[in-house]
Amino acid sequence: MEPWKQATGNIFVQWKERNTMATSKRGYDLLNDPFLNKGTAFTREERKKYGLIGILPPQVETIELQDQQAYENFCERPNKAVQRHYLMKLFSRNRTLFFHLFSHHLEKLMPVLYAPGVAESVKQYSEYFTTPQNAVYLSIDNMDDIEESLKNGASGRDIQLIVVTDGESILGIGDWGTNGVSISTGKILVYTAAAGIDPAKVLPVVLDAGTNRQSLIDDPLYLGLHHERISDGRYDAFVDAFIQTAEKLFHHLYIHFEDFGRKNAARLLDRYEEHYAVYNDDIEGTGAVTLAAILGGLKASGEKLTDQTFLCFGAGTSGMGIVRQVFAEMQLQGLSEEEARNRFYLVDQQGLLFDDMTDLTPQQKPFARKRSEFPAGAGLGTLEEVVKAVHPTILVGASTAAGAFTKEVVQEMAAHTPRPIIFPLSNPADLAEASAEDLLHWTDGKALVATGTASRKVAYHGIVYEIGQANNSLVFPGMGLAVAACRAKKVSPGMLAAAAHALADLVDMEKPGASVLPPVREMGNFTKILAEKVVCQAVKEGLNRVPVEDPKKAIEAIQWKAEYREL
Repeated sequence: MEPWKQATGNIFVQWKERNTMATSKRGYDLLNDPFLNKGTAFTREERKKYGLIGILPPQVETIELQDQQAYENFCERPNKAVQRHYLMKLFSRNRTLFFHLFSHHLEKLMPVLYAPGVAESVKQYSEYFTTPQNAVYLSIDNMDDIEESLKNGASGRDIQLIVVTDGESILGIGDWGTNGVSISTGKILVYTAAAGIDPAKVLPVVLDAGTNRQSLIDDPLYLGLHHERISDGRYDAFVDAFIQTAEKLFHHLYIHFEDFGRKNAARLLDRYEEHYAVYNDDIEGTGAVTLAAILGGLKASGEKLTDQTFLCFGAGTSGMGIVRQVFAEMQLQGLSEEEARNRFYLVDQQGLLFDDMTDLTPQQKPFARKRSEFPAGAGLGTLEEVVKAVHPTILVGASTAAGAFTKEVVQEMAAHTPRPIIFPLSNPADLAEASAEDLLHWTDGKALVATGTASRKVAYHGIVYEIGQANNSLVFPGMGLAVAACRAKKVSPGMLAAAAHALADLVDMEKPGASVLPPVREMGNFTKILAEKVVCQAVKEGLNRVPVEDPKKAIEAIQWKAEYREL
């Protein structure tokens, strides 16, 4: 099939000059196709041609008027759960209007369609299930069905981006099995709204290997497998079969891993990253956006990254992703591997991690400290004790331990550094290590703060502080856009570093109280800037599969816009 052709549903669609398309669907079949449906925006001529006369109200509306109506309906809903249900019904009926609405109201809709609102959707997914919303559900009990399932889900479409989860570690709420498909769908929506990734070329996937949440296993309404999560060799065979089948079926594929468990996330990334264009948002996205926030903070303090002492509280998947990225950046800025490693301290449930502990993960081991570094008998089992012992200049929380950054911890840190960089990144908000307001009050306004969830401005001693949100959505849409534009062979550390620097370059820290990150509401504007920097880096490293003379033009050539096309 020629590259300018694709299928929608079971009907052939031919794209012509990107602004027109032809279909043989008529009447309700056309209205029920979310990729083709325009609702009340079908022109009089189209209604005649496609059998729509009399089955639509007579008024022909513009997409702008439809957007206004939809937004008013959205705002009238009483809470995030009901709002999300309304939006996903719109998504199932009319992709173009949905993304027009989302892209024009990013700041308002992001917390509903993505974090934190998606958490409630995950919990209630089976209970409120009405439509699969073009997702693909793969079962470890039926691995022979993987190829057929992916073909059915694609319906002949040219899939170039898959967001896949196994549902084991969803946000801060744990193992939700097949219900975790909502997180894959949520990420897919952001890719299109923020970066213009064609919604006809994306596919959310869930790998159901079971669940260790007994309440789901016992729930007759739960739609996933009713047995404990399989973690032996069958799990690896399952993931391998998915990866190999997807790569065989879809050319130029980019696979985004989302919310895999601590034992598997980094291990799977290491397994595939040199062979395929794969990306783990919990590791690489979190690392890149946190590095960007640190670089932004250092612009305010005037200090060097290579002079910092980094304490990571919570050394799981996200925490180690942050350490990995900052560690790499320190080496890029001139430190040797040993010099850079000595800048890091990890605190997890055991307290400060030491190299003689038997329960360290492969990612933690290189950064574990030697007991000989500290006085015999030194108590290092709590965060406060560690802060007193090592005097960190950067403190990042990825622990989901609510309130762990106490006044005593923060003031002890601030006593030894003039501009402490403190990022309580755990989400949702009720799991955050501290609030931005407390951090600024406890440090007399000196702390440089970013949070994992949206935070209100803080007024303190006549200065209004903008609080940066270290949201992965600042990174992953642009990364996906860049990979698609140059058809990158893989996602390299240099590409991730380019993304982080692109974000840091966008902040102006001259103004008192300025945010260390650009605001989420502006990501539709700066995503292309980030993507251009990443494409340049990919080309520099020779990772592009297609020639790229002008990164900006290469990106614009593949972007999809939420506007109706002539039928």
